[in-house]
Amino acid sequence: MFSRASRPSTLRHQVLAVALAGVTVAASGCTVANSRHGGYDPNTLRIVLAQEPPTLEPCESSLTSTGIVVRSNITEPLIERDPNTGDLQPLLATEWRQTSPNQWTFTVRDGVTFSNGAPMTAKDAAYSIDRAVNSDLNCNVDGYVFGDEKLELATPDDSTLVVGTKTPDPILPLRISFVEIVPTGTSMTEKVREPIGTGPYAIDGWEYGQKLFLERNDTYWGEKPPFARAEYQWRSEGSVRAAMITNDETDIAVSLGPEDGAEDLGVPFQNNETTALRMQATEAPLNDMRVRQAINYAVNREGIVKALFRGLGDPASQLIPSGVVGYNADLPLWPHDPDKAKQLIDEARADGVPVDTEIRLIGRTAQFPKISETIEVLQSEFSEIGLNVKIEMMDTSNQLLYQLRPFPEGAGPYVLMIMHGNQAGDAAFTMDQYMLSDGAQASYGTPEFDKKIRAAEELTGQQRQEAFAKLFAEEPQEIMSMAYLAHMKGILGKSPRVDYTPNSATGDEMRLAEMTPAGSTTPTVAQ
Repeated sequence: MFSRASRPSTLRHQVLAVALAGVTVAASGCTVANSRHGGYDPNTLRIVLAQEPPTLEPCESSLTSTGIVVRSNITEPLIERDPNTGDLQPLLATEWRQTSPNQWTFTVRDGVTFSNGAPMTAKDAAYSIDRAVNSDLNCNVDGYVFGDEKLELATPDDSTLVVGTKTPDPILPLRISFVEIVPTGTSMTEKVREPIGTGPYAIDGWEYGQKLFLERNDTYWGEKPPFARAEYQWRSEGSVRAAMITNDETDIAVSLGPEDGAEDLGVPFQNNETTALRMQATEAPLNDMRVRQAINYAVNREGIVKALFRGLGDPASQLIPSGVVGYNADLPLWPHDPDKAKQLIDEARADGVPVDTEIRLIGRTAQFPKISETIEVLQSEFSEIGLNVKIEMMDTSNQLLYQLRPFPEGAGPYVLMIMHGNQAGDAAFTMDQYMLSDGAQASYGTPEFDKKIRAAEELTGQQRQEAFAKLFAEEPQEIMSMAYLAHMKGILGKSPRVDYTPNSATGDEMRLAEMTPAGSTTPTVAQ
């Protein structure tokens, strides 16, 4: 089959009182005008992020802080997934079909050029996939999407790309949708910070630590985006980002909390992010199942969601939200039982487990609204059951050292706050990353559970759904490297001058071409 379509695109009350007290940050005096283009410019879309992108390297686009800028703005994939329906839609490829059990053939769109004027052909697509998947660059998209898979690539002509796999892969087109296309000749040995792509925008300048500028790509193959320019800046405090919206200093503000003050300019939406604590289960005392169980019993998920997230989330019993293939609607929440947690810690201590060893509780600054307060509450809960926990807040680049393999040597036992977004809509991407014993972001696994994951990945349809749902039920008994917190909801600050409807992918990729001046018509993309 081939596809052809058009593109769319009780917590202890005392603990919470302390955690919530004094979190109001003064938001007055925030003056960040669009000075580069001579003050307010109606042709410039102004966006404020929670953090500066660590890089715009396309093969790192599955990182939220990178993908929110680069994906489908600067670079584009062959295929993209509609976040509302889950359907795959053509972009730089116009159609695709499975031509043998281990082979898929893609037809590459004619008439596409890169922002530097060079034509884009099937050879560039093959080069980009080879670079992202088969090279030694250690791209995040490689670990997240492809694991250890090595792909065979052929280009019979400029419009045809053939991708071969070692074993049949029923969701290869979905995996391919994560590879952003770059020109042949892009470094195979070093990651690029400022890429060239085929997207509706190109990089116009990057004042590191200050602002990032994009300009409309005049060579773009599709309908030109409504705004001629985009200006990104970043502020770590949600209240400051909200103030920039209410003071008309920005048009879009991401990752706001319910108390940040965006008022009626804050637009709630369901994103695909799930927060969880990943436990380094190979290090004592976390290598003892009872200690990991105790951590799960200690976490008051419902209290955290109600008191800190103010209802902008749902307590989680698994690492994927509803709507993703493999979601298990029958999984109960882990019960909040501090007494049971203390009992388990006491039992482990009596058996010689070094439960008094210091455990690092690592969080990432600005990872989500109220991250610091959430970490503080968790530390209090873990201390109450008899664990010795120390908080460490890190920026993105340092936190990633602990999130992605290879993990730092001699790091000691640590519990890491993660926020996982399954943009693809299939549990394979979550299981591969976090539950395979050698997964790119996995702290623990077993050969037996690995086999079950691989078997589920070979299935299709309802059999695939049921197999993954069963694995999510079994994971806490067989692996239990996680303490799930919440399926998150987001708030996007939006200026009245911009029309844009956020969707489940907005936190991971924010397509500028879908943003229009208020009252105008959303553009369509050439077929």
